[in-house]
Amino acid sequence: MADEVVLLETQFSPFAARVRIALAEKGILYEAREEDVTNKSSLLLQMNPVNKQIPVLIHNGRPICESLIIVQYIDEVWNHKSLFLPSDPYQRAHARFWADYVDKKIYPIGKMLWSCIGEVKEASKKDLIECFKILEGELGEKPYFGGEGFGFIDVALIPFYSLFYTFETLGNFSMAVECPKLLEWAKRCLQKESVAESIYDEHKSYETALFMKKKLGF
Repeated sequence: MADEVVLLETQFSPFAARVRIALAEKGILYEAREEDVTNKSSLLLQMNPVNKQIPVLIHNGRPICESLIIVQYIDEVWNHKSLFLPSDPYQRAHARFWADYVDKKIYPIGKMLWSCIGEVKEASKKDLIECFKILEGELGEKPYFGGEGFGFIDVALIPFYSLFYTFETLGNFSMAVECPKLLEWAKRCLQKESVAESIYDEHKSYETALFMKKKLGF
């Protein structure tokens, strides 16, 4: 009996993009169901009654929530190729640490950058650039964060490439100037079909950010 895989998502969400990339890397066929975050479906509320957020992966009727948890689930269930997490316990913990760093820093600080003004905006810009520089330091001279192969930290971070243009434009800075190696890494990731076809267009992301600023009165 074939697996039934459904993804509740929105195209512009970098968190949903993580799951799309993971599924594409594994070659898993699935049904994508676009959610309206302003009018959540009964299925989303049923499958994720606690956080009521996308993405949700529904595998044979059972929901898995939170993007990084979903990516790990995909890696464990469909372990026939391209493992995202290394087998060594220390290296696996290391990868989870940096993925967690991305979750706790990039989106929250980036949201402050595009939603605030004045001193708060400038402070957020400084903090965001510093976070990117820290990630660039972790990348070092490696082609990918885990070494030679595309892995868990890459899956966690690359969807935020779709927001680089938004951060640069609203923050008035250049990723090429501030973090050139990180930008080179992103371009390398984009050469992968699984990434290029999964992340949201950077200019559409900018338009979405402007729309949200206006709608929420930022």
